[in-house]
Amino acid sequence: MAEQYSTLQKDFYRESGKWLSTFEIWAKCVNPNLHFIYILRQTQKYKKKSLVGLFWRLVLRRHQIKYGFQIYPETQIGEGFYLGHWGSLVINPNAKIGKNCNIAQGVTIGQQNRGKNAGFPVIGDEVWIGTNAVIVGGITIGNNVLVGPNSYVNFDVPADSVVIGNPASIFPNTTATDGYINNKV
Repeated sequence: MAEQYSTLQKDFYRESGKWLSTFEIWAKCVNPNLHFIYILRQTQKYKKKSLVGLFWRLVLRRHQIKYGFQIYPETQIGEGFYLGHWGSLVINPNAKIGKNCNIAQGVTIGQQNRGKNAGFPVIGDEVWIGTNAVIVGGITIGNNVLVGPNSYVNFDVPADSVVIGNPASIFPNTTATDGYINNKV
């Protein structure tokens, strides 16, 4: 059933648990998180050098500054993207994020320029990333992973895990994100 809905509708479904019309989506844009996701998805729809694409990139840039989200349209983000709170969020445009992912405020998902894990993170499906977590390097975060608040992760994390601490420790848990990721698409 969810296949008939757009990526934007799936993102908004995560917040409300309801499939919304275009008008209902616009009404929900009073929420800064949803407003930013709306603008990000609109920007991703159009080619960078088209007139409409340029317009949406300018709008996105203004809202990046306004809300503190540094997320670029080049970033590959799966459907069902959910931002828990607004403010101070940095995601490298080369990072890849799976579907049904929750990201809280203060999170950095970034590049590592040297060492064995030089590169950009690939984050699986149904990953919950807590407040002020830092995920860096050419690493892979598996599906169904909970990254605890204030964690520093610069190594691969297997699926079905909880990661906490600085330096982070991995704890296997097949129900890692149960109750944390709601209204999945």
